[in-house]
Order: sequence, then C-alpha cells, then structure tokens
Amino acid sequence: MFSKGISGPYIIAEVGQNHQGDLDTAREFIKIFSQLGANAIKFQNRDNKYLFSDDAYNKPYDSPTSFAPTYGEHREKLELDKEAFLILKEDCRKYNVDFMSTPFDEPSLNHLIDIDVDVIKISSFDLGNLSFINRIAKTKKPLVMSIGGGNIEQIKSSISTISNHHKNLAILHCVSEYPCEYDRLGLSNIETLTKKYPDFTIGSSDHFNGTISGPIAFMMGAKVFEKHVTLNRASKGTDHSFALEPEGFRKFVRDIKRIPKMLPIKDSETLGEEYVFQKLGKSLVPIKDLKNGEILNLENLSGKIFKETFIPVRETNEILGKKISRDIKKGEPIKKSDLT
Repeated sequence: MFSKGISGPYIIAEVGQNHQGDLDTAREFIKIFSQLGANAIKFQNRDNKYLFSDDAYNKPYDSPTSFAPTYGEHREKLELDKEAFLILKEDCRKYNVDFMSTPFDEPSLNHLIDIDVDVIKISSFDLGNLSFINRIAKTKKPLVMSIGGGNIEQIKSSISTISNHHKNLAILHCVSEYPCEYDRLGLSNIETLTKKYPDFTIGSSDHFNGTISGPIAFMMGAKVFEKHVTLNRASKGTDHSFALEPEGFRKFVRDIKRIPKMLPIKDSETLGEEYVFQKLGKSLVPIKDLKNGEILNLENLSGKIFKETFIPVRETNEILGKKISRDIKKGEPIKKSDLT
C-alpha cells in the first residue's frame, strides 16, 4: 500500500474516540465520512488497566471534558469492546473504506490482530518505543506513523525497526499540539521528509482547525492526510473543538483532490478560444479611414467588439508593417484577406 509510494491522496478520517464510547455513533461516523471521500476511518483502542499504573488510573479527573471522576474511569467510558470493533470493521467493508486503529498497548494490538484490522497507526506518543514498534511491525500490516515531538534519531530508529520487517509505511509529519495554530504547523518539513525517505510515502497529520493545511501539505509532497473528524464541534471531549465536521471534511477532501488538476499548464492551442473572448474580444479596426496600400502601424489601429471575431487585437504584433489591399473605413473590421 505505502511501500513504494502512492499517487495519492489517501485520506484518513480520524474518529479517535469522538464516538464517546457509543457504538451507534461510531457507526454513524463510518457511514458519513466514507461518503465524503475518506479512504480510511480510524479509531483508537486502549486496555486502560494495562496501560496506566494504578495511581495514574485512579487519579482524580476534574475537567469540563471528564466523563468520570477518575482518569481511568473516564477513559473506560470512551472505549469500545472487541465485538463492537468487529461490527465497525464490517461497516467499513460495507462502505468500501479501510478499517484502521491506533493501539496504545500490547493487549490492544493483539485485539487488532485478532480482528484483522486493515491498517495500523503508530501514535506519535509511541515514536521511539522500539519494542512496541517492533511488535507492531511484525504483524506485516500496512503502517502509518506520526512523528510529532520526535527528534531525528528517534524517527530514524523507529523507521529502521519497521524496515527490519517491511517497508509498507507512511510517515506523517505531525505537530503534537491540540489544537495546533496555523503558525505552528511547520508544513515545510514534509519536503525534508520526502527527500530524506524517498522509499516511503510521506504525509501529514495535523490538529489545525481549518482545511487549508491539506492542500498546502499536498503541495509540499504529502500523499497521506490524517484529519480529526467530529459530528459536532460543540460535543463534550478534548478532540472535538479542532476536528472537522462533515461539511468541513468534505471541503478538505475536495480541495486536496483539486490540486493535481490545478497544476498542469493550459494547452496553448486553446488560448484565446475561451467563450469570454468570443463574446467580448476586440477585433482590429482602423482608427481612421485607410487607403489601399497603406501600412498598418501603432498609430492607425484600434479595437472594436463585433458580433463575430475577425483579427483579435492580441495578434497586433503579427500584422504590424503589413499593407492593406483595399480601402477600409474607420471602425470597419480588418480581415486577414485584406493584408498583403
């Protein structure tokens, strides 16, 4: 999928846990965003009691975005079980998109292996976590890895560990700020990654709350795009405020896919044939009465709009210095047959 690069774009709708632990809502995400141009719908899964120490799990969580009084209980409220993930996988099949998830720990990785997930995401939180990355790479599944917050050596060692098993990897430029302001996106790094890792697909994962980051990332060389999505930005939770609602995601996809068609230079043979020139294009006329044999020059020419086009004024350079073969009245169109 990613090993030799892709023509792109490959666009990931990152649901994360914006379904808030509700299966029906998670299914709605797949139904909606698959029809708005997503190639993959991505979720997250955690085994919270494995992932967090007892004190971290039981830490009080007093926040406007909290779903429970302790952080561990809060996270449990946002989880979907294995059976739910199987249903989501089937929905992805139904709507012809890849089913993708980020495992945050070994039991969650095993969960994804058991249900045969299509693509696995390595979170920027696990960049440099070589033992975990090695376990993920051993699955031989297509991988997407964000590099937010990582230095050169951490990125290099992570890629090297994956390459011991395969090169089916997309490396995503990412800034680990939630949300990420426009002047913190650092999208020029995509060009650097493209040059440094030519054997891999390069992409962008951004937490910017607008859509322009996608087209600009494409111009920088990105082929994979991960964008957080929500059904309502006002929903309770930390990731909703900077995620794109359906209409925003539609425009994000639309604008990325328009870029390749914006770049080719227009066929020169069609220049000047546009309808507006047929309607409003000026044709060359004498600015005064001319006699047979007079030479056309900058002083005796002007332009006028006719019902049909004769010699367009943009072709003035081609007829300067030529003689006319008949008397032509002021304002009368000059025809190519009039020239000698």
